[in-house]
Amino acid sequence: MDVALALLALTPDELAALGWSFAARKRLLEHFLVAGKEADAIDPSALDRTILTLRLPVRDVRRLQDFARRELPKMASRAAVIDRLEAALDAAIGGER
Repeated sequence: MDVALALLALTPDELAALGWSFAARKRLLEHFLVAGKEADAIDPSALDRTILTLRLPVRDVRRLQDFARRELPKMASRAAVIDRLEAALDAAIGGER
């Protein structure tokens, strides 16, 4: 949720700096929505230990990596969220930077 809220908070200039359009952000948020729907079926007490799957095109993974490194630390309320997201994104594209 922290990531989705931070994405929504980006200004048009911040989106442009990441190489995103409003349509790209909307597409990415739709992927988060699908994962959120999967989370609805999980017991809330186990949700913080559950891994949800996001299915993203590689170009969006790279954009999300840039976002996680440059913008998310300014916006997310929990550092652990950032660390988990960066690790997952790195693993998704073979650890490329």
